[in-house]
Amino acid sequence: MNTMSHKLLRIEDLVLHFKTRLGTVQAVDGVDFELDTNRAVVILGESGCGKSSLAKAILRLLPRNVQKYSGEVYLQGTDVMQFDEEQFRHNVRWAAISLVPQAAMNALNPVIKVGEQVAEPAIVHLGVKREAALNLARRMFQHVGVPEDFLERYPFELSGGMRQRVALAMALVTSPSLIVLDEPTSALDLLTQANIMNVLKRIKQELGTSFILITHDIATSSELADEVAIMYAGQIVEVGHARDFFPAPLHPYAQMLMASVPRLRSESDPMFITGQPPSLVNLPTGCRFKARCPFRFDKCEREPLMFGKNSRKVKCWLYE
Repeated sequence: MNTMSHKLLRIEDLVLHFKTRLGTVQAVDGVDFELDTNRAVVILGESGCGKSSLAKAILRLLPRNVQKYSGEVYLQGTDVMQFDEEQFRHNVRWAAISLVPQAAMNALNPVIKVGEQVAEPAIVHLGVKREAALNLARRMFQHVGVPEDFLERYPFELSGGMRQRVALAMALVTSPSLIVLDEPTSALDLLTQANIMNVLKRIKQELGTSFILITHDIATSSELADEVAIMYAGQIVEVGHARDFFPAPLHPYAQMLMASVPRLRSESDPMFITGQPPSLVNLPTGCRFKARCPFRFDKCEREPLMFGKNSRKVKCWLYE
């Protein structure tokens, strides 16, 4: 137990499968990764690879059609998967880990002033009085760069970028050690995206908060990332420090993903990845990327192991 306690978060063999009319969706299928205090890990991958389901699995925000939910989630050395729902809600969700959901701009209640909405988690989870909670909300607005008088406004009076900041203030108000951000910049213009990333960097510096940033936007996420995890077909296929990963990704999928990003100082055109990700209902045997991989060979018919050491690991037979 003590060996794990210095890690803020450690996930082992996390599985989340859904039952649908078409069959079992293996959205998260044996995911492992870890995160230190005051660090940001970026989880990259195409749409439909299970990134948002991973966020739901970490926070136990499960829909009704769950078929299998298992694994170990250690938060500061304690396996919170052993908690019952009441313990989890009281000690973990929103208290230690909070979420800025996808399309956070639509997550705000249109008929309640934003100040009240940001104060609510503090009232519910910290048990503070309304006035103190509103003061906390005011402080959080300063951290995320929202003017104080916006406390009295309704969501429809705010721009998209401001609503995104309000959702971030709501996630911060209980002082969690970890915030999961699901596509925080997807519906915003480039300038607003850059502003939101600057806000996140400042919060990380000022408050020591850790982040799991789930996105397919490689360019903006590279600003914040300390570590990178690449997700493909429900699994993490590469993980490593951002300073090692961005100049030289190892997994063929990660290499193609990076080659698809337009560069300012490069003569070559962006590449596109041929084919499409496999259906999570009908996954291939062996390596899940083999049908699209230019380096495919006989061994790819068997499921690859994670190769590598320390923080740099890759799930590919090429690195055996």
